[in-house]
Amino acid sequence: MRGNTTHMIKYIFRRLIQSIPTFFGITLLSYLLLWLAPGSVVERLYLAPNIKAETRARLAAQLGINDPFHIQYLRWLAGDDWLRWDTDGDGVADQSFTLLAKLDEDGDGVPEPPGDNYGILRGDFGRSFVKKQPVMDVFMANLPATLELGIATVLTSLAIGIPVGVLSAVTRGRAFDNVSRVMAVIFDAIPNFYLAYILIFIFAVLLDLVPIGGRCVPNLYGVCPPFYVRLVYLILPTFVFAAGFIALFSRYVRTSTLEVLNQDYIRTARAKGLSPQVVNFRHAMRNAMIPVATLLGPIITNIWAGAIVIETVFAWPGVGRIAFTSAIQQDYPVVMGIVIFASIGTILGFLLSDILYVLIDPRIRIH
Repeated sequence: MRGNTTHMIKYIFRRLIQSIPTFFGITLLSYLLLWLAPGSVVERLYLAPNIKAETRARLAAQLGINDPFHIQYLRWLAGDDWLRWDTDGDGVADQSFTLLAKLDEDGDGVPEPPGDNYGILRGDFGRSFVKKQPVMDVFMANLPATLELGIATVLTSLAIGIPVGVLSAVTRGRAFDNVSRVMAVIFDAIPNFYLAYILIFIFAVLLDLVPIGGRCVPNLYGVCPPFYVRLVYLILPTFVFAAGFIALFSRYVRTSTLEVLNQDYIRTARAKGLSPQVVNFRHAMRNAMIPVATLLGPIITNIWAGAIVIETVFAWPGVGRIAFTSAIQQDYPVVMGIVIFASIGTILGFLLSDILYVLIDPRIRIH
C-alpha cells in the first residue's frame, strides 16, 4: 500500500513538471491572439474612440504597447521591474510602468503606476480596464457562482448518466434502451442555448415554476441567501448544462457495460446465484467506469467553456458571463486572467482523469 502511494505521489509530481511547458505554451498562444486582436488598447483604456493620432502615439509609448511582442509578453508574464522604457514619449527610456500605468486611481487627475509587481507568475494579473479593480478580485468575486453551477452540473451528469447507461446495457434492445439512446442523441445534438430558451419558455414563462434567470434575490446588503433557499434558481441552468454530459456519459457507460457483461467473471457471478442488482451495479458498473474517468478531464474543461453560454443565457453571475462581457468590452486583462485560470483547470482536470484510472481499476499501475 505504501509503495503504491509513493508511486502515485511521484507520478503526480512528474505530471505537474511535464505540464509546465504546456502552461507556458498556452500563455504564449493566448497573448499572441490578444496581441493580434483588432482595436486600440489606448481607445479602450481612455474611453476616447476619436482620440487624435499624435495623442494616441504618445499614450501608446507611455503604456509600452509599441514595444516588440516578446517584450510585452515577458512584461505581462514576469513583471516589469526588469524593464525600462519610454513613458513620456520623448524617446528616452526612463521609468518602468505597466500597461495600466496611466490609471487615475484616486480621481485627482494624476495617473499612478500600480508598482513593479505586475506579472502573472507573481499572482498579479493587472487591473480591469472597465471595473478599475484587480483582475484577481474580479475573478474571485465571480468564481463561487461558477463553481456552484459547475459542481451541480457534474454531480447531476454522473447521477443520471451512469445509471441510465448501465440500465440501457442491461435492457439492451428493449424500450428503455431505445428511448434512452434516442434521448441521448437529441440532447447531444441540440445546442445549449436553444434548449435553454425552450425550457425557459415552458417552465419559467408558461408554467411559472422556476425563475427566468439569475442566481438569487439579494438581501438589503446585496448578499444571496443560503444555498438551500435559492435551489430553485439552479434547476434550469444545471439541467441545460448537464444535458449534453448526461448523453455522453450514458452512451460511453452503455458501451463499456455491454463489454463487461460478456466477461467470464460476470457469468460466474450469475452462476453463483448473485442477484442481478449486485451483478450489474456492483461488479459490472465498477469495471465500466474507466470511460467516465477518461471523460472527466475534458468535461472540466467544457465546464469553463460552456459556462460562457449558460451563464449568459440565464444571467448567472459567474466567471463565464464576466468573460463574455469582458471580451465584448475589450477588457483584456480580465480575459487573459480567465484564460490562464481555465488552462490551469484543464491541466488539473486531465491529471484527475489519470488518477481516477488507478482508483477505479486496480489492474492499472503507475510507474
